[in-house]
Amino acid sequence: MLALRGNSHETGYFSSVDDVAARLADTGYLASPAVATAVFLADRLGKPLLVEGPAGVGKTELAKAVAQVAGAGLVRLQCYEGVDESRALYEWNHAKQLLRITAGRGESWDETRTDIFGEEFLLARPLLTAIRSDEPTVLLVDELDKADVEVEGLLLEVLSDFQVTVPELGTISATRRPFTVLTSNASRELSEALRRRCLFLHIGFPEEELERRIVRAKVPGIDEALAASVVRVVGALRAMDLRKAPSVAETVDWARTLLALGADTLSEEVVRQSLGVILKHQEDIQKAAAKLDLDAV
Repeated sequence: MLALRGNSHETGYFSSVDDVAARLADTGYLASPAVATAVFLADRLGKPLLVEGPAGVGKTELAKAVAQVAGAGLVRLQCYEGVDESRALYEWNHAKQLLRITAGRGESWDETRTDIFGEEFLLARPLLTAIRSDEPTVLLVDELDKADVEVEGLLLEVLSDFQVTVPELGTISATRRPFTVLTSNASRELSEALRRRCLFLHIGFPEEELERRIVRAKVPGIDEALAASVVRVVGALRAMDLRKAPSVAETVDWARTLLALGADTLSEEVVRQSLGVILKHQEDIQKAAAKLDLDAV
């Protein structure tokens, strides 16, 4: 198990890159050599892993798969515009504090203040929850690029020393460092200070052979020839200048759709009827319908 106490580093979750690939595959996550290597190094070095790439290529699922393999709890901070310290780190239970102040009438302010800023009144959010956990934990900071740049400042102390400073309580340090994964769709550039604290992994669209394996693993009933056809057509769509190229998740959804429709092959009629499963904008559907040549795929 991964257990970091202070600056020491004990045996990690994985013994080798091949071990990462094999054990992730047992959960249904088929990792490329680059992905398996990055996970192994993040585990072995005790470093956060920043995973960047298009939506739907398996960034979030990677963190979930590592948590499943490790038997660790998954703590997730879902980022969005406006997320702040009180949502990411901690906040005080103001209602409970007010009740305590009301119940303690007659006490001095110093006595009351010491009480209401204690552990009983602290509401831990994902970052603090992960740091305080004594159990194996995977911390997922998801879609960091959607958050304001101020959130990156919050993360710097966490990612540097895996500690958080609460002014009223002091510095809280991790006794067991979480395996940390940060994901980004690259909608904005992340700071160099944050990147320096992480190992970097880019997950793009997989090669054709790997995507076929993914489809067959996720859609057990699909015929091998149909799976190959699905992947080839999706590859052709990605080569077009679309507003939103289909992701791996959408490839899998399309394969499931074809099974539900009882399709044995990809006919032009079936493809046109089901393009809305893999393409999410009308202009993309129109462009694909006009340009896609199944005979050439």
